Amino acid sequence: MKEFAEKFYSSKAWRRCRKNYLTKVFGLCERCGEIAKVAHHRIVLTPQNINDMDVTLSHDNLEALCQECHNHEHHGTAERVDLGYAFDAAGNIIYPPS
Repeated sequence: MKEFAEKFYSSKAWRRCRKNYLTKVFGLCERCGEIAKVAHHRIVLTPQNINDMDVTLSHDNLEALCQECHNHEHHGTAERVDLGYAFDAAGNIIYPPS
């Protein structure tokens, strides 16, 4: 996770927003219909917009994604999951054990 976003992703407001959004879409990935694990920001969070609630906490800027679709969004392929790469609930990359 980018350092500037750590406080945001650990905030009560984000956890509530994420939970409410995933509930709103019945916990399903909006691309493939599998179980969603990530509330993905369509507009990428930056130091310039991290305090803009219309970007960070707006359901209009979120998309529920399963792990595979989220990996595809960020890396252009879902194959990284097969190599042991994954994302945690906050969207941080989890590297495979060395």
